[in-house]
Amino acid sequence: MTAPLMSLTWTDHVTGRRGFLVVDRLVRGVASGGLRMREGCTLDEVTGLARGMTMKEALHYDPEGRYVPLGGAKGGIDCDPRDPGAYGLLVRYLRAMKPYIEAFWTTGEDLGLTQDTVDRAAAEAGLVSSIQAVYPLLDDEVTARRRLADAFAVEVDGIGLDELVGGCGVAESVLAALDRAGVPHAGTRVAVQGLGTMGGATARFLARAGLTVVAVADIKGTVANPAGLDVDALLAARDGYGTVDRAVLRPGDHELPGDAWLAAEAEVLVPAAVSYAIDTADQERIRARWVVEAANMPVLPQAEELLAVRGVTVLPDVVVNSGTNAWWWWTLFGDIGPDATEAFAHTRRSMRALVELMLARAEADGTTPRAAAHAIAADRLPVIAERFGWYR
Repeated sequence: MTAPLMSLTWTDHVTGRRGFLVVDRLVRGVASGGLRMREGCTLDEVTGLARGMTMKEALHYDPEGRYVPLGGAKGGIDCDPRDPGAYGLLVRYLRAMKPYIEAFWTTGEDLGLTQDTVDRAAAEAGLVSSIQAVYPLLDDEVTARRRLADAFAVEVDGIGLDELVGGCGVAESVLAALDRAGVPHAGTRVAVQGLGTMGGATARFLARAGLTVVAVADIKGTVANPAGLDVDALLAARDGYGTVDRAVLRPGDHELPGDAWLAAEAEVLVPAAVSYAIDTADQERIRARWVVEAANMPVLPQAEELLAVRGVTVLPDVVVNSGTNAWWWWTLFGDIGPDATEAFAHTRRSMRALVELMLARAEADGTTPRAAAHAIAADRLPVIAERFGWYR
């Protein structure tokens, strides 16, 4: 594995907390990758995420599309987003990173941050936009920016389209795996860790596809019901951090410890909250047939190896949760318009094709889906480099 193009650590002069920026590589002089905020965030974590973004961008390369994949990057801040000083820290971090965001790093929401918060802090830090580095690559900047703004204004059942597309992609990944295995949707049970933007939207789409969500976990613990949870009611009762008001629980809904979701009687397990959620000890408790990585890097490599030996398939984050990033660029570059129906259809079509390609490659090569996804990305990266050039 090659070293990233750029890696830096920033120390806040007010709190002493640290922030990080890693640019894995640039394509046409630009890299894409969100900004996360969580207690304990490290440079190594951000480095791995930046490399994953390079892979995600390459996996969505379509030579006939208007969207041209960018390089991979990632930002991180070591702070609990609930900390009273978190917003001020975010503004100071963005102010320090302003030269990079203006020149080559396009960023947005990630774990612990919403896009509204990032946009507000970016404006306060003196930035035009958190994605302004990509503007010179657009054919018609004014029209493209208006199209993306219109897309962010779209709501479906009271939830923003930008919050739903990622979960739509995760759900379609699950459905593609089930269909390939000949497993009917009805009766298939799902447990989800995390009911924030990604986990909540995933649960919503899977429930509407006929699957039964039997457990969800948030910071307070796990809520479970073997007969199925009322997903819509739980989503409506969330706070801004994805924590469910227990007052909406029904008879038959049980409150369990926070890690109970791991051992849920379910065919599909969706870790959608934090990185490194499943280690070698945790994997022993998993009864599911599929672990679908809606979060970034939730399964440790050693745990994934042990799961594979037990016949549990891990669908990797580099594919599964790539829909949100791709949707931004499909919309900005003009492959789709600011319309929910079009966005969901394009996301489903693209994600299903990618998952099916990955699983077919894994079967043909006798490898894991993650190894297959990396092989597909490795095949595409030289093509992108030859056509558009990059700096490594």
